[in-house]
Amino acid sequence: MIHKINIKLMRVVLFLAFVIFVGHNIVGQHISSIRSEDIPEGKRTSLELYVTSKQAYNMWLADSLHLKILDVRTLEEYIFVGHADMAVNINLVTQSNKWDEEKRMFTMDPNPDFIDVVKNWAKKNDIILVMCRSGGRSAMAVNLMAQNGFTNVYNIIDGMEGDMVKDKESVFYKKRMKNGWKNAGNPWTYLVNPDQVILSDN
Repeated sequence: MIHKINIKLMRVVLFLAFVIFVGHNIVGQHISSIRSEDIPEGKRTSLELYVTSKQAYNMWLADSLHLKILDVRTLEEYIFVGHADMAVNINLVTQSNKWDEEKRMFTMDPNPDFIDVVKNWAKKNDIILVMCRSGGRSAMAVNLMAQNGFTNVYNIIDGMEGDMVKDKESVFYKKRMKNGWKNAGNPWTYLVNPDQVILSDN
């Protein structure tokens, strides 16, 4: 009886080891597929680690136990635009009510607690995939995290909504329909799990 239990236990251990090994190999394949020189300057990071939203979701499917997905958009974006089902929201900036006439938009203020909140949420060697709207703020977040000792942080370069369509003949001209988590067919939701929203005190 004990012998049979040991054989079953060994099979389970070997199977789990195989799953982890395959998962990490799949993660590595996705991470190495995008070169820094192919990334627009505003989306580049000091760690030079990039994935598309489609690759990010496939990586999460392959190894969800060892991957974290971080959404650094504002809380308003996370709630009203929608978010990846498994993404945790820690906002890099907050929306202000100050109008920038030159940029024709309301400005955003940095979240001074961003790094402290991230440090409480994740370990510095965790594999973290970071997204924003389209890859710019997530690049800033990755760089800030790298400056504070995080080493396995990847920019999801097309973000949640994707890049703007530049074809003037398209009905989607200047709309964010080119790529991105939503446009890739990845799962997303408007429903908010409060355990996945980590707010600072400010």
